[in-house]
Amino acid sequence: MALKGINAYKKGSLKQDVATADPHRLTLMLMQGALDRMAYAKGCMERKDLAGKSEHLSRVSAILINLRDTLDLDIGGEVADNLYALYDYMVQRLVDANMQNSLQIMDEVINLLLPIKTAWLSIPEEAKQEAYEAQRQKRQSV
Repeated sequence: MALKGINAYKKGSLKQDVATADPHRLTLMLMQGALDRMAYAKGCMERKDLAGKSEHLSRVSAILINLRDTLDLDIGGEVADNLYALYDYMVQRLVDANMQNSLQIMDEVINLLLPIKTAWLSIPEEAKQEAYEAQRQKRQSV
């Protein structure tokens, strides 16, 4: 019974975090969610829990597709184009990992996402504000 209360608290806390987060923080939360789900999927692979593995990999794929589809290719230039291709590659590798039940492929995808998350963490506050302003101006001009 206590576990239900803890899980309900976690869900409520997550909803509040999402509701109050800026776009930068939301992106970090998505990346961390993808990394967490990949760790869970690896555990499922080791336990031969095929349903759990598929569920977690499906969620990771959805997160990576969301990250890919929120890239602004007009403003982001070559960096955005490269990230788009990298997210696509990671989704395909997750399909491969699922089909081959491969922990090594899972580690490959984790090792591709970690540096992106680390770089995202190091973005200075003034750069974030500049990006928010560029987005606001783009929306106003449409």
